Amino acid sequence: MSTYIPIDSLKPGPWLDAIAWNEQGLVPVIAQEHGSKDILMMAWMNRDALLETLRLGEAVYWTRSRQKLWHKGEESGHTQTVREIRLDCDGDTILLVVDQKDGIACHTGEHSCFFQKWDSENRTWIDESLGAA
Repeated sequence: MSTYIPIDSLKPGPWLDAIAWNEQGLVPVIAQEHGSKDILMMAWMNRDALLETLRLGEAVYWTRSRQKLWHKGEESGHTQTVREIRLDCDGDTILLVVDQKDGIACHTGEHSCFFQKWDSENRTWIDESLGAA
């Protein structure tokens, strides 16, 4: 797997049309950890977030709740350095393969946001977070 090289002079262009943006101008993004292959989180990007990610080489998302660009780790320090960027076969989902600083991707302090596991037998979600008792 190659290491992504940031392109600080990248401008918007027809290459953005390969992405199937939704009605709000967003595309879902899955962040996967390079070393472990763990799925870390899901977030959204708009065109500006994707451009910033490509320019910086670190994940920048669009926060729907705050309606602004969100440089992952800007407050926590848990940045995501981009190793690879992939677009799925339909062009409607982006995969970022990242190095996760300090191994913490979730705002709860967990490694991954996907720590709740479905238990079919008991028909409930099981909290497998580090803080679960």
